[in-house]
Amino acid sequence: MTSSESISTEDVRLRPPSVDQLLAWPVMARLSAIHGRPLVLEAVRNLLAQWREQAEPFNDTDFAADVEQSVLSTVSPSQRRVFNLTGTVLHTNLGRAPLPQEAIEAMVAVASGASNLEFDLEKGKRGDRDDHVEDWVCRLTGAEAATVVNNNVAAVLLVLNTLARRKEVVVSRGELIEIGGAFRLPDIMARAGCKLHEVGTTNRTHPRDFEEGISSRTGLLMKAHTSNYRIEGFTAEVAEADLATIAHTHQIPLAVDLGSGSLLDMTTLGLPAEPTVRGTLEQGVDVVTFSGDKLLGGPQAGIIAGRRDLIAKIRKNPLKRALRCDKQTLAALEAVLRLYGNPDIVAQRVPALRLLSRPEPAIRQTADTLIGPLSRWAGQDWHLDVTEVRSQIGSGSLPLDLLPSAAVRLTPQGGNKRHRGRQLKALSSRLRQLPIPVIGRIADEALLLDCRCLEDAGPLVAQLEAGGSEP
Repeated sequence: MTSSESISTEDVRLRPPSVDQLLAWPVMARLSAIHGRPLVLEAVRNLLAQWREQAEPFNDTDFAADVEQSVLSTVSPSQRRVFNLTGTVLHTNLGRAPLPQEAIEAMVAVASGASNLEFDLEKGKRGDRDDHVEDWVCRLTGAEAATVVNNNVAAVLLVLNTLARRKEVVVSRGELIEIGGAFRLPDIMARAGCKLHEVGTTNRTHPRDFEEGISSRTGLLMKAHTSNYRIEGFTAEVAEADLATIAHTHQIPLAVDLGSGSLLDMTTLGLPAEPTVRGTLEQGVDVVTFSGDKLLGGPQAGIIAGRRDLIAKIRKNPLKRALRCDKQTLAALEAVLRLYGNPDIVAQRVPALRLLSRPEPAIRQTADTLIGPLSRWAGQDWHLDVTEVRSQIGSGSLPLDLLPSAAVRLTPQGGNKRHRGRQLKALSSRLRQLPIPVIGRIADEALLLDCRCLEDAGPLVAQLEAGGSEP
């Protein structure tokens, strides 16, 4: 509240002014002009109700400040940028893959006005929104055709509903995965109108199991990549090439859900091997589904690639319209796919790939930079050091493969275990209250700030220094 908006009435009174009198105050008039009278009126009424419950003297200055704070809180965006120092690169709760600048610029360009989303500029007629990405998907994967929906669960649902509605889908029992958020493959099949036919056992499934599971009621063979868990030991699974032979012998399509769906050989980046979309299709698979916002490093999307005749059927499904992507998503996805057209730059231009392959010495250097500012901000009750940790890829991608990393470790000094636990929760809360919230993880009675995803420590250091030392 500025000096020109100072309240002329007594600062403390037994009863507040009327609502109309409060709205006439200069600070209220300014807030109404900027944010609208309804929001200011709502804040005034709510705070007056709180005052009546407290039965305390009414303070004009405090009330005006509370109204302003309430209005500003209401109009502040609920979704905000945060520093992801959890050690999980593709963190589902924190938005998964960060987009490259090219994708952001493409989204802004089409969002700011009209675009040729479904308009063929050459023919001057209605077009198909898939046209903006289909050629790139086919070029990068070897697929005959492709279509895109709003996420990979939607892609799996659409494939099942199109190719196997009212029919049986044969799947290995060991691949009945549960995707994040308690979405289970059997449940998705049921919603798609399919009947699940399990074959094999949890740890071992053989070609004969699929052969014996096929009947006149079978509409689809399916293989789901177990991207969020791994069965080890006495195991057996049927390779895609063998499944393709079985499926085609019986004139049944084979679909594979790759989940993350890498377009690159991840070993070239020093990362664990992951099946590629092209490699999967080359095994004779008819349809592959995969995510756009995981290892691909693009926006949230579900990509369906494969045989031209099957993709054509999928496009005609009425569900396709309900699950389609908007123009911003398609613009971002096209921009990311274009980057994959140049293998020499893609690993550096796509942030997800760059963060996953970031060398440990660079991560440690970032952690070292944070020690001083964090120590001054946290206060004398904390011991700080840099420690070796393991980052994870996240979002179900390579769940057992961890990446060497470095983190700032904040350990509370003194007190019993319960007291230290409360200190850790309080410090985590303080970090989340910063202008750009900082999200770390608590482990082994310490707060760990994994620096793998922090390429530029400058903004974080600046806000720590602006916040001073301990509260």
